[in-house]
Parts: sequence; structure tokens; C-alpha cells
Amino acid sequence: MSYSQNGDLERLVEQITDVIVARLNGEGDAQEGMCGCSSVCFNRCPERMQRVLDAGASRLGLVLGESASARDWAGFVDHTLLKPEASEADIRKLCEEAAQYGFASVCVNPSWVRAAACHLRGTGVPVCTVIGFPLGSNVADVKAYEARRAILDGAREVDMVLNIGALKSGDDCAAEQDIRAVVEAAHEYGVLVKVIIEAALLTDDEKVRACLAAKRAGADFVKTSTGFAKGGATVADVALMRQTVGSGMGVKASGGVKGISDARAMLEAGATRIGASVGVKIAQEAAGVKSTATTAAY
Repeated sequence: MSYSQNGDLERLVEQITDVIVARLNGEGDAQEGMCGCSSVCFNRCPERMQRVLDAGASRLGLVLGESASARDWAGFVDHTLLKPEASEADIRKLCEEAAQYGFASVCVNPSWVRAAACHLRGTGVPVCTVIGFPLGSNVADVKAYEARRAILDGAREVDMVLNIGALKSGDDCAAEQDIRAVVEAAHEYGVLVKVIIEAALLTDDEKVRACLAAKRAGADFVKTSTGFAKGGATVADVALMRQTVGSGMGVKASGGVKGISDARAMLEAGATRIGASVGVKIAQEAAGVKSTATTAAY
């Protein structure tokens, strides 16, 4: 099948989604026009991935064209530090960088929310934190309490981990109610909720079901990864998630974003937020400055 420049991404993602929906409905392979492999295809078929990236170039150009500044790029990034050994000095530095570059948020573990909120007071940069992190295995009311406590400490966005086991057991109702508990707690205070589906642990049909559960529960974003599982964000997963949730929700790509080229690929595929520990590097690369930042794992 030949692909034209315009609409390639949409058509490819529609094909992927049609296959998954067909499988969910018990209609067999329905693989016409596809190579027959799953998301791993994007790693094994580089020419196919390039078509996706090329198809999204015009979309990205509307947002981040050649004239885009470092601050424009930073506005897509949740500047993240979730390492368990992070110190108060590390958190202070993270916040100083966020204020300097204008990142979308800083994302820290719950115990650092109050300190980060104090450091960022008056800068306009909100604090994001993680709930049920990184396994998603806490019960729903504990996650809801954790969200409320973080909000009272100063969080304005929460990234919660899906109950992965419930989803993989086929109990989409339990997975949805788990999300809804956090959404209701957070939305009471006007706080955004991003649902981490941990895509590396899911099949494609499970990714679709996870995204639909998040959408039904009223979440604001779906997010690819914690950064602590066996894999992070992929272009294929971001494209599939965007097609599944439509334009009414955000999609956050996180885990494995190492620089501006990775960030660009994710935005081209449909992401509206990037979670990364290399936000400074991305901003410096956008400014045409040789990066002095070091890459750190979540």
C-alpha cells in the first residue's frame, strides 16, 4: 500500500486501531494492508516508522516550526526527577531549572511536593506528582487519599498508575473505578489527572482498553510509562493512544526520551506532553546550544 504525505499518520493509526477493535470483537486477524506484527514492528521496520514521522511533520510544524524557541519546546516538557535517591538539593536544582526554562511542570515524588511548591512559588510552573507509583497496585481509596494529600501539599497535576493487574485480568470495570476514584478527588480541586498505562506491559488491545477506561473515567491525559518498567514511550504506542482517545484528551510520552529528536518524534505521533529527566538538554538543543546536561534515569 502506498502512502501519501498528507494523512499518512492518521491512516496508519486507523489501520492499527481497526485491527485491535476487530480482535476485541472476535473478528480474527483483519490484517489487510498491514505487515502483521505488533508495536515492535516500529523497531524492526524502520521505513514504516519513518513514514509515520514524515506524515506528522506538517502537524508539528504548526506548533514547533523552525522559529520555535527553547521556551516553546520547554512548554511541552514535565521536568522530571523520580529517582528514589533524589535529595533536597536535587529538587531545588530541578525547580530552578524549571523556572529558568519555563517547563510545563516539575514532576516529583509525593514526599517532595511541598518543597517543590515552595521553591516554585511565583514562577508560574506547577508541581506534578505521581500516585500509586510505580506499580499501580494500591487500592483505589488509598490512591484517592494519596492524590488529595499531594494536592493539599501543592500539586496541581497528578500522574496515577493504572491498576495494571485488574486490566490484564479482564476486569476493565475495576480498572476504570480505580481511575475514577483519583479523578474525582483531583477534579474537586481543579487538578489535572494523567493515567499511566505502562504500555510496555500491555498488548495492543490492552492499551486500547486502558485508554478507553481512562477516557470513560474522566481523566485528562493518558501517559505511556512510569520509566521504571522494561520499556518506555514508543512512537507506535503514542500514535495508538492518540487515535484511541481522540482530540479531547492529552497524551503524555514518558520514559526513554533522551533529547529533542526523541521529543519531536513523540509530538509528531500525537503526544501533547513529554515526561523527561532531560528537559534542560531538550531546551538547550532547541536553542542550538551544545547541551551540558547529563542524562539521568527516572
